[in-house]
Amino acid sequence: MRHDPRLAISADLLRRIDGLAGERGHWSVPRLHDELDQIRHLAGTFGFDAVESLAGTLESALSLHGMEPVMLCYLDRMRDAVGSAMPPMPVLARPAAPVVALRA
Repeated sequence: MRHDPRLAISADLLRRIDGLAGERGHWSVPRLHDELDQIRHLAGTFGFDAVESLAGTLESALSLHGMEPVMLCYLDRMRDAVGSAMPPMPVLARPAAPVVALRA
């Protein structure tokens, strides 16, 4: 089975998004902008277009409206976008039971 780098990137994006959400009430503007830049760059590089767009929009919104009102909403939307960008996990088929012929 080949290793899909998008799985590792999606895990990293989710870790970053959850890390920002976990800092609720302790956010600093420079740290937020730095982390959002990194999220936006990773997302853009690996084709998570919705995440890239949301990170950019969140940066703009923070500049205009402040942190608390919009931060968690955007982080939730970014988390959802990471999940929706991933292909569904393959279902592994169970081996079929051997067919036993009954004789009359």
